[in-house]
Amino acid sequence: MLTAEGVEHRVDYEPAESATGIFGGNSNWRGPIWFPVNYLLIESLQKFHHFYGDDLKVECPTGSSRVLNLWDVAAELSRGLTHLFLRGRDGRRPIYGSTERFQRDPYWRDLILFHEYFHGDEGAGIGANHQTGWTGLVAKLIEQSGE
Repeated sequence: MLTAEGVEHRVDYEPAESATGIFGGNSNWRGPIWFPVNYLLIESLQKFHHFYGDDLKVECPTGSSRVLNLWDVAAELSRGLTHLFLRGRDGRRPIYGSTERFQRDPYWRDLILFHEYFHGDEGAGIGANHQTGWTGLVAKLIEQSGE
């Protein structure tokens, strides 16, 4: 937050679409899940693990007191991304949020869309739903994890 000449200015965390139009309608780097950035982070953590091995460990997630090596941190992030597309115990896929046709309708529920980005808290797909280029990276993550 910045106060200048009595006016408060702030950039808040917004997990999906921006609350104002000043940022073009979406909150871009202030919350949503973008696959290419996460994919590069996962690959980087794997490369750093190859260098440091099990000697370098970090808390994951922050505040959990759980300490993992970088390979395991990368696996946790990868699992979170791939699980956006998988049905949970309730039979719902996070990527479809509250869109009941895609959650329940037998003609639509197995149609997997590759959204442009995803809600940072709930995982629902947002933006264009045909981003097979970068969101298709989930296939590589699934291949690595064997899920």
